[in-house]
Amino acid sequence: MSFIESMFSLENKTIAITGGGGAIPGTLAVAYAKAGATVVLWGRGTNHPMAEAAAKVAQEAGSAKVYAVTVDTASAAACEAAIAESEKLAGRAPDVLVNGVGGNRGKAPFVDMDEAVFKDVLELNLLAGLVTPTRAFARYWIARGIAGCVINMTSMSSYKPLSGVWAYDASKAGVLNLNEGLAKELAPHGIRVNAIAPGFFIGNQNRALLIDEKTGDLTPRGKAVVGHTPFGRFGDVKELWGAALFLASDAAAGFVTGVSLPVDGGYLTDNI
Repeated sequence: MSFIESMFSLENKTIAITGGGGAIPGTLAVAYAKAGATVVLWGRGTNHPMAEAAAKVAQEAGSAKVYAVTVDTASAAACEAAIAESEKLAGRAPDVLVNGVGGNRGKAPFVDMDEAVFKDVLELNLLAGLVTPTRAFARYWIARGIAGCVINMTSMSSYKPLSGVWAYDASKAGVLNLNEGLAKELAPHGIRVNAIAPGFFIGNQNRALLIDEKTGDLTPRGKAVVGHTPFGRFGDVKELWGAALFLASDAAAGFVTGVSLPVDGGYLTDNI
């Protein structure tokens, strides 16, 4: 095994990825499978049937070790059952959890905000997207003495609020806060907790917000995003692979916990 392989190979890892049918979780799954990990995609299967998502990842990665579990990560009981099912499918318990569930619903001035939507987005990003699955895995790992690894999804709005997306801002700021808090609490059990903070990548949820569907040109918001990104472009989802592999590898990041790693083309450095 070469030095690079010894640092970044994930042959000995089983990785559960929530929101596995989404664009970013799906591409991270490809990277992990390419690095040798056994991957289990978790998702509700409503918009993205999980078996199809797993087949797509397996084809892109050239791996036969990709499985799918249909689960609502907002349910503690469902997460516990999904861990057991993942272990049965993969032949071993997942020792890495990637919390890929998340998203936003709409954009509005604060005075016109819909509080019901606000609560839904908070639950999606903060509970289903972190608290509920992480608690299930932490209990499982601690009971069995497994030194697990959690990778959360923070956001540019974890650091700087984006206009009009109040619940998304609040929930992603909460993810950043809990990422640090959990890193400290779970460290005595050998469990690492880190996060990736993607900048602006084109996905199913934000495409219409950033690109005019009729003309293919950038919308005013898309132009504003690129204007605040020193690299002057959106990211390619494959540019998240390096950060994802690094944080999942015990050899490369075994003493790294509590960090949120921006992959943002310099967005957070923008100033006048």
